[in-house]
Amino acid sequence: MRADRLIATLLLMQARGRVTAAEVARELEVSVATARRDLEALSSAGVPVYPQPGRGGGWALVGGARTDLSGMKADEARALFLLLGPAASGSPATRSALRKLVRALPETFREEALAASAATLIDPVGWGRQPHSEPAEVAVLQQAVTRRRPVRFRYGPAGRERVVEPWGVVDKDAVWYLIAGTDRGRRTYRVDRMSEVTVEDGVTVVPADFDLAQAWSETVERMERRRGDVSAIVHADTAIVPVLRDRLGRHCVEDGPVDDGRVRLRISAHLPRAIAEQLAGFGGRLEVVAPESIRRELAALAAELTALYR
Repeated sequence: MRADRLIATLLLMQARGRVTAAEVARELEVSVATARRDLEALSSAGVPVYPQPGRGGGWALVGGARTDLSGMKADEARALFLLLGPAASGSPATRSALRKLVRALPETFREEALAASAATLIDPVGWGRQPHSEPAEVAVLQQAVTRRRPVRFRYGPAGRERVVEPWGVVDKDAVWYLIAGTDRGRRTYRVDRMSEVTVEDGVTVVPADFDLAQAWSETVERMERRRGDVSAIVHADTAIVPVLRDRLGRHCVEDGPVDDGRVRLRISAHLPRAIAEQLAGFGGRLEVVAPESIRRELAALAAELTALYR
């Protein structure tokens, strides 16, 4: 995991003060190019890491060869933990390293650093959409979560104004969501449908029992129930199974092999027509064996295409 390497790189620099990309690569058993990208990522995130050009140069932490990170500024600490925060749900070693980094910070920064580390969740499993670029609003929302400040924004085509208490942001296969507290309870918003996002005065109160990963899991389960009302049993060539998984995410479940060497899959969506449209492009490399309603939809699509291109 990249976050593991970033933590290890920072701890290595804390111990040595100055390192080269080659030294980092050797210590962490990665390529020199990967080590250099990690060092640049730390620097771009606002961590006080900078390159020293020329003979005997390398990368150094601001403050000297034996810094204890006490020279970090508040915005630098926030930037570091926003960058590393998604690793908090990773291995025990990663969580332990994050705790050690928190203790190395000045006491006045620790609360914001902890908030930043829990502000973002990454869910890599897609919902069958094409990747999106990161909206500019993400950085504003992360700052609001970290500083415990409410946000005001306009939402959806109608541009209705809303004021909410941001509790966390989630990266779902490059589509970002905000989980927030409102007068009507917890709500989830797609960030790319938000505009005019501003951080307001005031203090956000996050429930003591709130856990971002658990809240997102509940949101996903609710959305999946709504999106997966219809399912098809499909026999597919083994070569296209990874493609189907990548495109359909949780809506593609493998049920085991079929006697003819193909793989049995369960494909879900909100309508039979939607499943047919998702599968038609694979031609004869898969077969919908049930239900009949989806087979009829595929036949109708084939008839439409035949009439159009005959």
